[in-house]
Amino acid sequence: MDDMFEKRKKVIYEFMCDDLYVPMKLKELAIMLQVPKEQREELKKILGALEAEGKIHQTKKGKYMKGESEGITGIYQAHPKGFGFVSIEGEKDDIFIPEEEVKGAFHGDTVEVRVTGTFHGKRREGKIVRVISRGITKAVGLYQVHGNKNYGFVIPDNQRILQDIFVPAERAKGAVNGHKVVVELTSYGTDREKPEGKIVEILGHVNDPGVDILSIIKDFDLPLEFPERVMNQAERTPDAVSEADRNGRKDIRDWQMVTIDGEDAKDLDDAVSITRTEDGEGYVLGVHIADVSNYVQERSALDREALERGTSVYLADRVIPMLPHRLSNGICSLNAGEDRLALSCIMTIDGKGAVAEHEICETVIRVDQRMSYTSVKKILTDRDADEIRRYEALVPMFELMEELSGILRKRRQKRGSIDFDFPESKLVLDEEGTPVEIKAYDRNTATKIIEDFMLLANETVAEEYYWLELPFVYRVHESPDEDKLKKLAAFIHNFGFSMHLGGDEVRPGEIQKLLAKIEGTPQETLISRLALRSMRRAQYAPDNAGHFGLAAKYYTHFTSPIRRYPDLQIHRIIKDHLRGRMSQEKIQHYQNILTDVTKQASDTERRAEEAERETIKLKKAEYMSRRIGRVYQGVISGITAWGIYVELPNTIEGMVHVASIQDDHYEYNEERYEMAGSHTGKVYKLGQTVCVRVTGADSMTRTIDFEMADEGDMEDGKE
Repeated sequence: MDDMFEKRKKVIYEFMCDDLYVPMKLKELAIMLQVPKEQREELKKILGALEAEGKIHQTKKGKYMKGESEGITGIYQAHPKGFGFVSIEGEKDDIFIPEEEVKGAFHGDTVEVRVTGTFHGKRREGKIVRVISRGITKAVGLYQVHGNKNYGFVIPDNQRILQDIFVPAERAKGAVNGHKVVVELTSYGTDREKPEGKIVEILGHVNDPGVDILSIIKDFDLPLEFPERVMNQAERTPDAVSEADRNGRKDIRDWQMVTIDGEDAKDLDDAVSITRTEDGEGYVLGVHIADVSNYVQERSALDREALERGTSVYLADRVIPMLPHRLSNGICSLNAGEDRLALSCIMTIDGKGAVAEHEICETVIRVDQRMSYTSVKKILTDRDADEIRRYEALVPMFELMEELSGILRKRRQKRGSIDFDFPESKLVLDEEGTPVEIKAYDRNTATKIIEDFMLLANETVAEEYYWLELPFVYRVHESPDEDKLKKLAAFIHNFGFSMHLGGDEVRPGEIQKLLAKIEGTPQETLISRLALRSMRRAQYAPDNAGHFGLAAKYYTHFTSPIRRYPDLQIHRIIKDHLRGRMSQEKIQHYQNILTDVTKQASDTERRAEEAERETIKLKKAEYMSRRIGRVYQGVISGITAWGIYVELPNTIEGMVHVASIQDDHYEYNEERYEMAGSHTGKVYKLGQTVCVRVTGADSMTRTIDFEMADEGDMEDGKE
């Protein structure tokens, strides 16, 4: 058989080396070589073998040619299991790299890769030819001295760095066993030698309070302290609004308005006001946003630092702000009873929720009351007598807000806006940073009111500036990946649900209709999750491409300039336009910078999200490490070839390793998102309710291990 395979391989290669050969696809080759249908799979294997040897390659259009393919440049993403992927800019599919073809590449490296065939007949497979540049220069990890020797190793926190880093004694900076450290890589190692490094910072002992989160901060290279020149500039910022500041602004200090935020929020950048229109039919909604650009001048030290940070980062035990506290909690924060400068979007809205007219203007405001979501919920939902009495003068305003919010929400639903209502995790820590409670943080009436009003202001501002044809920053969300949607449609068919995928691209209304159909069914969480996974990420861009999830043609981020750079950027553009300063030169300036600004904003947003996610995973693992042996009921939230993820009602997720399910040999079915036992026929499906026992939790790797349990094992498991 092998001889026959080699002979055929030789014949095909010679055929492709002929001067008259024209590049062909697999099907064309099969017809040309008169390969019968049942032997096409073998032809595919032969071509794959020739490709792996570098004798032939496939073009972008899938045609086969002689000669090794040109190297493709991309970013290597390592997987803790040893293999990895190379993502290529502008291409949605990445290239799978088996462990033996990684060739010393580290996670984040820019590499040259050659395609060698296909993995499981679907994804391209390749080998790394060379590392072009290194993506990681420093790593955070646990330092351990080797026995009584005079050297040690750093065990990296980042699971994608697969080897420990060797540190000679003279480069350990005095670190001792159990210290969390930052190590700078001096050599990246080879197949035979470990990577080497020198310790540049000691973060503290692994068991010291706060060191765990500090390790994440350093791992993601989040900036902690502000440079001196930035702090000096912040110190020179005034504490109060002056007469000169108020000049030329619309004075609406006598309007009744409030801020509504979480109890612990200190950077209040949005206030709201609402009244009925004179005819009693509509509403006048004011969304008043802190005028941060008045205090942060373009290209100043403050501005450059804010751009570099891109966003404030909210971690379990601290906030890393985009702007120094003197601004973010002081003059820029819309604190009750204080005069503040704002950019207001004042909208007249009819009874159906349509914006009949609007005005975007510079204002001076004074907030009447700092409200919390809990308090407003007590007034509107719980009808709490004490709370109603306490805020008596504001209650009619809250009732009007609730009324308009309902109308706006209904209007958005009608146009097809998708509302994924997944509970976020609410972490309660003690003074030491130990998690004492973890629960699902659900949205309530008050959070929805603010959400609805901010969405409307963002859309209104985006639409105006789109039609003004001025340079701008949009929040764009592209249509979902078609293949993922087809997979979703095929999967939900198993449960008797269908989705209309006609035309060139799917409409958000289709996904919204699906979510409405599954509401209240046992599959609701599961299908919602899969629909969410089929979505692309929203990002910032200088060109408007609409927002798929919100079913909005125009969308931006206008409402949080204290904590997000894109909002601050568009405030400058808006003010230049309002003040008649938008010269051709200014337009050109904004056009020149916005591509870089939006890329930086999208990148820093992603970094912040990942750091926040890792912090939550860390605290969840710490919480569960004190609950080993307990049994809980949960829902299967994910299935992979090596395990089943189970999520508990308190949002904690852990994994049941396939190897730990003793009763059978289980096989993973990727198409049906299920794990089936080959002997017992027992099937574990996505969305299924199961009981699990906590068998392990590791704060270092931020993972939680479960094993399957019986319902009878549950004692006090349902916290």
